[in-house]
Amino acid sequence: MAIFWTISFSGCGFLSIYYLGVYVCLLERAQDLIERTTKICGASSGALIGAMIASKCCKNLMELSKEARKGTLGSMHPSFNLLKLTRKLLVQELPSNAHHMASGRLCVSLTRVSDGQNVLVSEFASKNDLIQVNALICSCFFPLYCGVVPPSYHGTRYVDGALSNNLPYFSLRNTITVSIFSGESDICPYDYPFYFHEVRHSNVSIQVNFANVQRVIQAFFPPEAEVNLPLQPVYE
Repeated sequence: MAIFWTISFSGCGFLSIYYLGVYVCLLERAQDLIERTTKICGASSGALIGAMIASKCCKNLMELSKEARKGTLGSMHPSFNLLKLTRKLLVQELPSNAHHMASGRLCVSLTRVSDGQNVLVSEFASKNDLIQVNALICSCFFPLYCGVVPPSYHGTRYVDGALSNNLPYFSLRNTITVSIFSGESDICPYDYPFYFHEVRHSNVSIQVNFANVQRVIQAFFPPEAEVNLPLQPVYE
């Protein structure tokens, strides 16, 4: 009997380009697995990558990082608007039928502001519903870093899905978890820690080590494109 898979991407800010590398590697080495993947899930930037994969459109993602590195203060400069740039990228890159390609296949993790509960969205009425009405924008809204007033989706305000569920469907046996942080995820970087200790944040396993601290910083303040990062994946 054929097994159908779910791929779940955790939020990781500007380091989400790592996920495209993982997906390309799976396409090259595990084509059968990709063909039997029925759902792509994600929180925050992981949801953004999921939308691009589900819509078969992954171009120009590096433009966000390039814009964030401009100027003295980079992403902390008052003129830098991450949500505006993300919306512009999605409008330009996603095809007009992106909502058809994503509905039932893409699962976006959101955190409801009113009670802090997690909400998973997987049906989209239009491309506008997928982008402009803020299903993806809500999932990428990190409080204070992205602004003060959270965006709304269908009349309800949401913030970054990584705050309540950073790996949707992580507990299911047929879910392949992918994380930028070294830990117990199925696909993640491999580090050589001085001691083995981990913490769990919103369902993501994170080893306590210097490399992960560096990744947290780079998730908010992207490095130059030429920087070599300790991101070699390990497949468990």
